[in-house]
Amino acid sequence: MNKKYDVVIVGGGILGTFHAYHALKLGLKVCLVEKDLRPNGATTQNFGQVVPSGMNAKWQKYGRESLEIYKEIQSLFDITVRQNGTVYIASNDEEEQLLVELRAINSNNGYCSRMLTKSDCLEKYPGLQASYAKGGLFFPEEVTVEPRTMIHRLQLYMVGQMGLEIKTKFTVVGCVKKEGEVELHSSTNQRLSAQKVVICNGSDFKNLYPELFENSDLEVAKLQMMQTKPQQNYELKGSILTGWTIRRYEAFAECPSYLGIKKNEPEDSLQKKWGIHILFKQAADGSVILGDSHQYEDAANADDLGNDLNMDIDNFMLSEAKKIIQLPNYEIHRRWYGMYSQCKSKDIFRETLSGDIHIVTGIGGKGMTGSAGYSRKSIDKIFNR
Repeated sequence: MNKKYDVVIVGGGILGTFHAYHALKLGLKVCLVEKDLRPNGATTQNFGQVVPSGMNAKWQKYGRESLEIYKEIQSLFDITVRQNGTVYIASNDEEEQLLVELRAINSNNGYCSRMLTKSDCLEKYPGLQASYAKGGLFFPEEVTVEPRTMIHRLQLYMVGQMGLEIKTKFTVVGCVKKEGEVELHSSTNQRLSAQKVVICNGSDFKNLYPELFENSDLEVAKLQMMQTKPQQNYELKGSILTGWTIRRYEAFAECPSYLGIKKNEPEDSLQKKWGIHILFKQAADGSVILGDSHQYEDAANADDLGNDLNMDIDNFMLSEAKKIIQLPNYEIHRRWYGMYSQCKSKDIFRETLSGDIHIVTGIGGKGMTGSAGYSRKSIDKIFNR
């Protein structure tokens, strides 16, 4: 059966879902198709941190729009959003200097943040090691979500309250412009038609336009994370980002001292080899998610990243985490990895085929924070609004 829509979104992750959200806001008839029974890619395999503070000036605007969108939806329907803030903990003078400079940048941008002294940090974050913390920078507006459930709750809201249609286990194997419409063919011989198609396929480059992706500057990142057993009688509020995060996140690259500080870093450290920066976030059940690492391959060689976990990476992250926060227990309940795609030379991958087939992918690690805001601009551009 060939059903017709204003737009079909291919990919049920965070970027595709928010493209669908903003298309629905324009009053369009929208179908979201997902190749699996439910989204299970990078959208569900991350920390669930919404941190515009970590983005450069351009993407912080999208991130701040995303915060407003998350909070608006949460006021209508529980999608697991909790406003408990983000803190960056400096471990030395260099990192603290970057925090001071970032606060000045955000002050000029009108984005609320406040410096924390060492004693402030130790009082606010139980278990934080006095030998590690020198000071902090806190962003009170930022939120966390439960990544394994948020996207499903969001889609439930969009189906029930906004009129979204979702088709799961719908693997698109063909997408062709025909007689003024775009026709999609699934692996089970189902067909859909739409005025426009938006393809948000994350790091899955095998089914549609594989040659296009292989010849692009897209790369795939593999991130390792782990989760402790629930912590008894212990509360760690918000997102806890540490010194290596300060040295890694793109927001800090806009600080005057950044380049000089980066030049002094040892090139052969394990954190550079494995792209590690230590993050903490407490889940709703009291467990603590920690990580993460970054290993990269070109889109054409993404399979070389493998399907296993490197236990040397996990063990190193654990040993470093214990130097920062002493949790009641570090018993690991789950270990996993996630994959996302990003561009080497651009901040997102966009390609338009036959005028009405729009590929939007490669948002990288900005997905959870930037997708809601960016997708609004993207949909407006696609529909000339």
